[in-house]
Amino acid sequence: MAQSVALGHPSLPRYTNFHRKSMKFLIFLGTVRDSTPPNPPRLGLRVAKACVSQMHQGDISAVLIDPLDFDLGSIFKPHFSYARGKAPAQLQSLADKIAAADGYVMVSPEYNHSMSPALAHLLNHFGSSLFSYKPSAIVTYSAGQWGGVRAAVGMRSFLSELGCLPVSAMIHIPKAHEVLAEDGSFFASVDAERWTNYFARAFTQLTWWASAAQNQRNAIDPHKLVPAFKRDPSQRNSPSRNSK
Repeated sequence: MAQSVALGHPSLPRYTNFHRKSMKFLIFLGTVRDSTPPNPPRLGLRVAKACVSQMHQGDISAVLIDPLDFDLGSIFKPHFSYARGKAPAQLQSLADKIAAADGYVMVSPEYNHSMSPALAHLLNHFGSSLFSYKPSAIVTYSAGQWGGVRAAVGMRSFLSELGCLPVSAMIHIPKAHEVLAEDGSFFASVDAERWTNYFARAFTQLTWWASAAQNQRNAIDPHKLVPAFKRDPSQRNSPSRNSK
């Protein structure tokens, strides 16, 4: 029988202690697998629900983004490839949520020592200017003993390039089906207090940086200091004798 636990631990500050304004976080689930084997199906959904439960408190809101809720089509066409106002409604809605968010939690299994292709595919539909100047947290999981740690290595460089720098603390959940119930609560057979403390370390870092970044964005618009590249990839090139 599963049990739910309250967020926080006496040894860690509550997330709401160091900021005054409300903050929004998106929890990106990085899997579209909905079949067996392995069992149970949609193991990652348990992990994502746990993240939502652990993050959502006080004036901090957390919203789950499930790639199965989005029809991205068979031909890749990212949001930024459409003329203003012409993007499909689902794509535009998610772009607006990404832009409005203060930080992100990226939940991924491990595929061939790498991050989930489903997560990369979803994120690649959006330009880095939507994510930039905000922090992210990395959460990986597995049905086996390693907890997806090798996927996390590549996720650091991926998220850094996307502009949402990952915090140093990460969350890895081996044998996630033995830790989390379908609703994201901890099983009674595990030490829920220790797991809560483990989640809180990464999420406290995330909310601290998100609060600091929010305050700075409100004081100085970073996109005016460093304009986004919106014409073509050559804008990233270093100067050369032939450049103008």
